[in-house]
Amino acid sequence: MVSASALAAASVAVAQDAYPDKPVEFIVPWSPGGGSDTLMRLVANHAESQLGQPIPVINMPGVSGTTGLKELSRRDADGYTIGQVHEGLLVAHHTGLTPLNYDDFEPVAGVTQSPQYLTAPADAPYTTFEEFVEYAKANPGEVRFGVTLGGVPHIHAAMMEEAEDLQFRYVGFEGTGSRIRALVGGHIDAAIGDISSSGEFVKNGDLRFLAVGSEERQPEAPDVPTFAELGHPELKLNIIRGILAPKGTPEERIDTLAEAFEAMSQDEAFAQAVHNAGASVVFEGPEAFAEYLETSNATIERLSGKLAR
Repeated sequence: MVSASALAAASVAVAQDAYPDKPVEFIVPWSPGGGSDTLMRLVANHAESQLGQPIPVINMPGVSGTTGLKELSRRDADGYTIGQVHEGLLVAHHTGLTPLNYDDFEPVAGVTQSPQYLTAPADAPYTTFEEFVEYAKANPGEVRFGVTLGGVPHIHAAMMEEAEDLQFRYVGFEGTGSRIRALVGGHIDAAIGDISSSGEFVKNGDLRFLAVGSEERQPEAPDVPTFAELGHPELKLNIIRGILAPKGTPEERIDTLAEAFEAMSQDEAFAQAVHNAGASVVFEGPEAFAEYLETSNATIERLSGKLAR
């Protein structure tokens, strides 16, 4: 005769094996239509077939992407809610916008990357990174550098300042689009851009990419050197968008989610869709993504004092 406890244990095992048996909600803490929303909807659409359940996207914008993540932290740790994250959470934490940080969640996977470029007007008095550095050193505090104040672009610019002992005059903009328009209009001297925001302006001859923060040159801009090639391997200027789950989500469910995202990352249709959106596919499993967030967190913590000026 089978005991009641044995039946209960068997029922739990079956329930675990059946995961997921209902939709997995995906909180995107940014507004519809932006870069994160566009890319994460591609992720949700392509991962559904791998996971075997719908992944409905729920936009929860506010407070530099922290409102949605605050909600994620309150959800049940059962594997049925996930959320999108990038380096902006780390910046928001170290600038006092939120007490939450990456280690208040369970990392699931890194899924896309958007390499960031040092971008300048085509008629600027510098056409290479070396000339830009020389000009900035000759004019300390005079280079008007467009950033999102207290955001990831601000950190990236501060990393350049530290690497070459420079001093910029920061000009704040709400988003990438507005600062790139200001750059085209000659209102600032440099900015952090990417292919989706700046690529057409580069093609048209209005802007110029001086360097890219990816590990390798990008096929969209093969003539643009990496910072590593230019002697600065520490200047890894990427926006890595990834997935988190509430703290305490069972490891086996994290693994199931990660396996679905890994399979998605190998789908050529997904890769092409991400490419068309101005980014590229990257897959980092739970451990690798946690390591990336830990390393990025240390850099941002070190440089956070520069964001106050």
